[in-house]
Amino acid sequence: MTSWKLTTYAPRAVIEGALLAHEDALDWDADIVISGSEIAEDKPDDWRLEAWLPRKPSRADKAALTGLFAGKPPRFDLEQLPETDWLTASQQGLEPIRAGRFHVHTPDHPPLNEPGVRDFCIPASQAFGTGQHATTAGCLAMLDAMKRSGVAVKNCADIGTGTGLLAFAALDLWPRALATASDIDHVCVGVVEDNAALNGIAIGARPGELIMLVADGMDHPLLAARGPYDLVIANILAGPLISLAPDFARTLVPGGHLLLAGLLETQEPQVRAACRRAGMRLAGRLVNGDWSILWLRKRGGGRVYGSRPGTLPE
Repeated sequence: MTSWKLTTYAPRAVIEGALLAHEDALDWDADIVISGSEIAEDKPDDWRLEAWLPRKPSRADKAALTGLFAGKPPRFDLEQLPETDWLTASQQGLEPIRAGRFHVHTPDHPPLNEPGVRDFCIPASQAFGTGQHATTAGCLAMLDAMKRSGVAVKNCADIGTGTGLLAFAALDLWPRALATASDIDHVCVGVVEDNAALNGIAIGARPGELIMLVADGMDHPLLAARGPYDLVIANILAGPLISLAPDFARTLVPGGHLLLAGLLETQEPQVRAACRRAGMRLAGRLVNGDWSILWLRKRGGGRVYGSRPGTLPE
């Protein structure tokens, strides 16, 4: 499929402001996928915003993008991309990562096969969550820390699962748990099932197996029927995390655990406030680059674990 890319360059604060405006745009065209990143490691304040479209951008598309920026609209460079799956292509050749006990690699790299290390092979795919993004790596490290802190999980759900990686990691840590994964994107069903087969994860409804659903947030009868949960994982975006906080709280057992990611550190106060209003309190946090990974607990379940900030390697 031929696709197009629009790129603009601006200081980090300007790009981050545009990303926040994108999250608040309720009528955003789902065909326009955007991301922001620094241009080079030695230039941390110089960023780019890229937007991918499956068609040549129209005036309305360009207006939607420029409307994300306060002040003078930026100039976008337009590029026609070759007929390829840009998401898969962007993930080809990704280097393996280590996060806690987990080693995540693509088929281009070998497993470690080391004692105490769980290798996951996650191919480049049409879904997000290969482990290389700071939020996914941070969740893996936090899940490992939760297990080492003595957290016991009999029933877990991974909301916005993407490739299924975080659900796989939860089942590795708590192998007799019931596990449910969901995503709003239908493409993820086949991706998760393929990745599960590749990594020895059983698909099914029994303890130690994974059920995959298509759902918008917690809105699915099977998600409700399989609750309440000891652990809910949601690596999505700050806006949905805030709006879903009451739903997460309702579906957790007293003392249940909530692992949240996909929020910038600057968005953390709003997310934590929403969770506090829903009856959850902070149990721990990690910072990986610009991203916060939050471990919260629903009130009513005994002691709260240590809440010291940590920093993970990029």
